Amino acid sequence: MASASLLKSSLVLNKSEFVKGQPLRHPSAVVVRCQPVSTSAFTVRASSYADELVKTAKTVASPGRGILAMDESNATCGKRLASIGLENTEANRQAYRTLLVTAPGLGQYISGAILFEETLYQSTIDGKKMVDVLVEQGIVPGIKVDKGLVPLAGSNNESWCQGLDGLASRSAAYYQQGARFAKWRTVVSIPNGPSALAVKEAAWGLARYAAISQDNGLVPIVEPEILLDGEHGIDRTFEVAQKVWAEVFFYLAENNVMFEGILLKPSMVTPGAESKDKATPEQVAEYTLNLLKRRIPPAVPGIMFLSGGQSEVEATLNLNAMNQAPNPWHVSFSYARALQNTCLKTWGGRPENVKAAQDTLLVRAKANSLAQLGKYTGEGESEDAKKGMFVKGYVY
Repeated sequence: MASASLLKSSLVLNKSEFVKGQPLRHPSAVVVRCQPVSTSAFTVRASSYADELVKTAKTVASPGRGILAMDESNATCGKRLASIGLENTEANRQAYRTLLVTAPGLGQYISGAILFEETLYQSTIDGKKMVDVLVEQGIVPGIKVDKGLVPLAGSNNESWCQGLDGLASRSAAYYQQGARFAKWRTVVSIPNGPSALAVKEAAWGLARYAAISQDNGLVPIVEPEILLDGEHGIDRTFEVAQKVWAEVFFYLAENNVMFEGILLKPSMVTPGAESKDKATPEQVAEYTLNLLKRRIPPAVPGIMFLSGGQSEVEATLNLNAMNQAPNPWHVSFSYARALQNTCLKTWGGRPENVKAAQDTLLVRAKANSLAQLGKYTGEGESEDAKKGMFVKGYVY
């Protein structure tokens, strides 16, 4: 169980002060009397899974490893398959996901794999449970639990993430099936505001999901993605990200979420994809680490960045730049396209290409492993790996 003593010395801020950075205001009286405060007011309620949650989070956030995000919905997976001329059938999805999870030695670089519900209950083409194959590789199975984005009424054409209804029972079932962490993705759009309503809705939904996940034994990955869409500069991204993360951590605390048992999946702080100004990896690292230092408590074990449409090489270079000096957290990756893009093209749906595709996946996984350790050089990368993957209005 989380100890109240961990928080006794923490300064308690009013929400508006935490979000807006206003100075604390004291009463105008000459003498300020400090009354003893009950420690129960500071208690973070951890579930009966507290020790396991901490252990799982630390395992995923282990040196030189990161997350393979392979939780694309069936519709999104269909788009990926269509790009190589394959139909969107369960058999084709199974064949591709089998290729990913059975790559020899993948666990040397990958500590966790986020799965779609179909995959969690699926077997490989050889009849072995996908979950069992991952565990044998030393990879922790995770599960996408949100139900996707829908329009947010009353906003500036923004969205909110659905899926809280029935989440507790679904999470319990996912745990029984072998999942040990969860993912919930919501988004914030800079060109559309973001409105205070959209930011608050995103933060509250993430906090409720995180609390429910922990109560059912799953480490929640908290992912408020600030979309790359837009012509804005890096300073505007930084400004919005500060507001979003302040709101997120306020509501995580309000919902008694144990910070030691969560993982974060933020966007890197970059200019908008359509901005005329481009940032170097060193600039991205400086802005992103400054954001993390201002907003993320060191109790959080791991920061697993999303790639968000960056090229495979760009995402790896930016991660490497962030790991040139020690950080309070494990700074790593949770990539989908930035790990899979070249792998998928190499496979092309042909059985004879499976080994070559797996080798390509391992090349990307190793590159990001080195980046997590701050040792990636970028030498010998293919031209395909340098191509950007941003899609305006991308739906995951």
